[in-house]
Amino acid sequence: MVEIPTSPVTRICLVRHGETEWNAERRIQGQIDIGLNATGCRQAVAAGRWLKQADIAALYSSDLKRAWTTALAIGAEIGLAPVPAPDMRERRYGVFEGLTYDEARMKHPAGYAAFEGRNADYDFENGESLRAMFERVTGKLQAIAAAHPGRNVVVVLHGGVLDIINRFVRGNSLETPRDFLIPNAGINWISMAGDTWHLDTWGETGHLEPGALDELPS
Repeated sequence: MVEIPTSPVTRICLVRHGETEWNAERRIQGQIDIGLNATGCRQAVAAGRWLKQADIAALYSSDLKRAWTTALAIGAEIGLAPVPAPDMRERRYGVFEGLTYDEARMKHPAGYAAFEGRNADYDFENGESLRAMFERVTGKLQAIAAAHPGRNVVVVLHGGVLDIINRFVRGNSLETPRDFLIPNAGINWISMAGDTWHLDTWGETGHLEPGALDELPS
């Protein structure tokens, strides 16, 4: 009997950064470089402790401060230094950055309707469209997976990036309304074998204090 070779399974743990004051205010951060608040710092350490026994081979992170600080705390717990991954930065929200969601709706009603309706080509007046973001995020995700076949990897990133990856792995369109949570410092596992992606677990918060925020619109 001939044995058919199987592809090694690469598992990627996606961790949203810890809480910031702007998360608590429902203020749109985009690529403005906001740091963690005290709750976010505790969440980052808790995520690292949760991952101590996960046999992690590599740690990547968006280079924005809120993600990088989270990655440093995780790295201190699991014994790895983070590798910067600028392609995993949050979406560029253009004229929306710095505004609360309510302010964005009032100041830019037509743009907000396009944003809320998940228009994949809307770019916030020289920000970034969902379509463009999808290309940069999924390209980097596949490169990370290819670099660590059969291993476990952690990537620290942002809510908007997680939104893209969830759709990519499940094969859902960019325009589909969100049906999953993206809590601060939540732990999400996906896996790849060959060319096939699988969503293993999503939105784990058992390692956190109650009340981890998902302030993102659907």
